[in-house]
Amino acid sequence: MSAINRRTSTFVAVTVTASLAAWTMVRAQTGAPAIEPLPSPAGASSSVPQMTVEGDRIVMSWVEGQGKKSTLKFAERTATGWSTPSVVISSEKLMVNAADVPSVRAMPDGSLAAHWLEESGPDPEAYNLRVSWSADGKPWSAGVAPNRDKTISQHGFASLFPAAAGGLGLVWLDGRTTHGDEGDMQLRAATFGKDHKLLSDTMIDARVCECCPTSVAMTADGPIAAYRDRTGGEIRDIFVSRLSAGRWSMPLNVHRDNYKIEGCPINGPAIAARGKDVVVAWFTAPKEVNRSYVAFSHDGGRTFGQPARVDEVSSLGRMAVALAADGSAIVGWVEFAKEKSQFKVRRIEANGTLHSPVTVADLSGTRFPRLALGKGEVVLAWTETEKDSSRVKTARLRVPS
Repeated sequence: MSAINRRTSTFVAVTVTASLAAWTMVRAQTGAPAIEPLPSPAGASSSVPQMTVEGDRIVMSWVEGQGKKSTLKFAERTATGWSTPSVVISSEKLMVNAADVPSVRAMPDGSLAAHWLEESGPDPEAYNLRVSWSADGKPWSAGVAPNRDKTISQHGFASLFPAAAGGLGLVWLDGRTTHGDEGDMQLRAATFGKDHKLLSDTMIDARVCECCPTSVAMTADGPIAAYRDRTGGEIRDIFVSRLSAGRWSMPLNVHRDNYKIEGCPINGPAIAARGKDVVVAWFTAPKEVNRSYVAFSHDGGRTFGQPARVDEVSSLGRMAVALAADGSAIVGWVEFAKEKSQFKVRRIEANGTLHSPVTVADLSGTRFPRLALGKGEVVLAWTETEKDSSRVKTARLRVPS
């Protein structure tokens, strides 16, 4: 975690290009889709965008800073643009981190849930995770902890998902057994009932990578979580676990990369699902060769096929992925070639066939761009710096519904 600057360092998007002539989002489409800038709802000094999808609803959240105070805001994608921004929480204790970002997501019943991070003291590697609910985006309930331990340690890198009977679930990285440089980071999960009462705090994996973001998708069989594991020999490959009948399955290795590294790469996986189709996108660098891959499953994440390489020359990871109705994946990553970083997107068929990549933006830095698949469009978000002030920018690619 020490490799991350606690106060968000942003990357600079220099240009937004329209180099899409070779990329078609579906087989039947003719012509070239173009990147269209969307007026962003985020204000000055905004950063750490996150996007979540529930049905046709895309919600984007971000943090705006003013002096010592930080404010978690969100807006919903509409047919005419973004909705008017709303506030979840504003506090001097809100922790802003380039990799460990808050989120706001719509729930199946139309309500909203959110999570954020709060400083717990002078130790930058010890902070608290808070969860909140709102019926309509205002007001919000007081934040509550999903963990039952009382340790002053890391609780973060959370991913929210709908739980059974109208409840809320989440997974997160939990440092309750860590002490300084000793002990292991855990992957844990919690569920809340529809009444917002904590029902469970369960360990999924007893030893995982310390600061790689998690990701969760909903399959026809229930939630599936993706994360970076950590063995005793410092192999840090990508694993998944499924929640079924109230129990998390034995963690499954998506692919044996044998990525050995003594420190956390700060590069978690992304996962998406439709029915029993699942896709995982991830970064790996065995023998210091940087690559990004996707792998597909057609049985709800019980088995995965051979991975397809995403990047062209070399990758810095920072993955994002969505699964289209035709079974193909739309994946985003940060390409690194000729001393230049670029946010790129491409479509990959379930059989591994690659479509030509699209350059969204030239970047300075390696932070986390986002994408979400909505009705007739792929929505993109990233952080840009203008006159020494960061600002979240958005754009879209039109695609057939």
